[in-house]
Amino acid sequence: MTEQSLHNAEQYMDELLQEDPLLIQIKQTIREKGMPEVSVAPGYGRLLTMLVQLTRAEQVLEIGALGGYSGVCLGRGLPSTGHITSLELQADYAELARQHMTLAGFGEQVEYRIGEAIHSLEQLKQEGKQFDFFFIDADKGNYLNYLEYAITLARPGAIIAGDNLLLRGRTLNPDKNGPAVQAVREFNRRMVTDPRLTGTLLPAYDGLALAMVK
Repeated sequence: MTEQSLHNAEQYMDELLQEDPLLIQIKQTIREKGMPEVSVAPGYGRLLTMLVQLTRAEQVLEIGALGGYSGVCLGRGLPSTGHITSLELQADYAELARQHMTLAGFGEQVEYRIGEAIHSLEQLKQEGKQFDFFFIDADKGNYLNYLEYAITLARPGAIIAGDNLLLRGRTLNPDKNGPAVQAVREFNRRMVTDPRLTGTLLPAYDGLALAMVK
C-alpha cells in the first residue's frame, strides 16, 4: 500500500468512525489552548476502549495525559469499579484532562500524578502497584524506560500499548537517527521480540505497538 493509499484508507475509516461531540470538544479545546495536537487517533482511541473492555482491565496506567482524549477512551472501556492512574508532566495539562474526564463521567475513577513520569513510575513500583493495561504516549526518548517499568508493574496477561511508533515517518527514514528515533526503533523491536511479551505492530495512524505480558 502506498503512502497515499494508506492516507485515503485512514480518511475512509475516520469518516465511518464519526467522533462523538465530547471527543471533538476535547480536540478543539487542546487547539484553542495552543497545546500540542497529538492526541491518539480516533481509530486507535476506539481500539483502546475495546481492548480495555475485552481484557476486563480494572487498573489502567496512562503515561501522558495531555488533554484527556486518550483518558476518556480508556475510561469508556472500564467497569464502574475500574481506576486510571495517569502520569502527566505539566499540571495545567492534567487539570484540563481532569475536567474532560469529569465531563465524561470518569472524574472519580482517575488519579493524576504530576511530574517526571520516571519518578512517578518508581513511586508506583515502591508502592507495589500493579496494572492490567498500559497506554504509553509521552516523551519518546523514554519509551524504553517506560516499557521496562510497565513490564515490572504488569499483572500476567496485561496489555501494553505504545503510540506513535512511526514518528511521522522518521522511524522508517535511515537518515534520521536522533535519540528519540533510536529509542522508538528499539522500543518497537522489543515489543515484538522480548521473550516476556507477545506483541505486534499496527502501521496506520502513525503506528501503534501492542503487546501482552506473559
